[in-house]
Amino acid sequence: MVQNTQSPNADNSMQALKQYGSYIITAILLALAGYFGWTYWQENHARVDTVAADHYADIQRLNEQLNLAAQNPDLEAEALTELAASREQLNKDIEALVNTHGDSVYAWQALMIKARQQVDSDDFAGATETLKQALSIDLGDAGLKAITQLRYAQTLLSAGDTDAALSTATNDIPVSFEASQQELLGDIYLAQDDKDAAINAYENAWELLRDRQETRAVLALKLESLGIVPEPIEEPASLIQANSTQINTMAEPLAIESDSNAASVNNNNDSDSAAQ
Repeated sequence: MVQNTQSPNADNSMQALKQYGSYIITAILLALAGYFGWTYWQENHARVDTVAADHYADIQRLNEQLNLAAQNPDLEAEALTELAASREQLNKDIEALVNTHGDSVYAWQALMIKARQQVDSDDFAGATETLKQALSIDLGDAGLKAITQLRYAQTLLSAGDTDAALSTATNDIPVSFEASQQELLGDIYLAQDDKDAAINAYENAWELLRDRQETRAVLALKLESLGIVPEPIEEPASLIQANSTQINTMAEPLAIESDSNAASVNNNNDSDSAAQ
């Protein structure tokens, strides 16, 4: 890392991060939730409860309809009333699913949807309670637990409870989530005005990403806003590039297989980036 004492855009960058940073992390964790929920389903398909699955499918459809409607900034009064009624119905459906299938992955996913709706409505107190409930579901999957833990910590941070956010974020999680954990810790330290600790956490996250040959533009921006210019991370060649090299050199197809395996490892091991 190179320290940059001349950072004329630092204030603007930091303002942008404060405005959009929580949404970016939430989007990352939501993507992770979908990925690990699907992985969990694949590994436990023999135990799928079709009733719970159908109930969750209805919840997911309603949630998608709500998200689509909410994107329209020109909704009239009647449409806004219908939107509020749909949100209320969504919460009732989620509550019913949790009451009847509370130990299932479908209940967990439904609670994650509810928490996102609450965060979007700036109801951070409600979202923390929802995520706490999701954390209590023992699915026997460390990845799902880590996703919930990080989202819970992020929501506590958004609510202004930095001490609770720090306590939650420092709990042990699988290695594949450590980059996202360190980045979140940097956000928490920054909210606590501990610049040195924030830089250290961000740099830890950056080096963990380097090990995976993965880069995150938002994390780089966070470092730059604190006067640190991160050393560029060389990303692996794409499959197309690898294939082109193979043809030109008449090499064995091992390089392509290696790249394919690396992509598979990233999808399964980087738990925090498939989604981040």
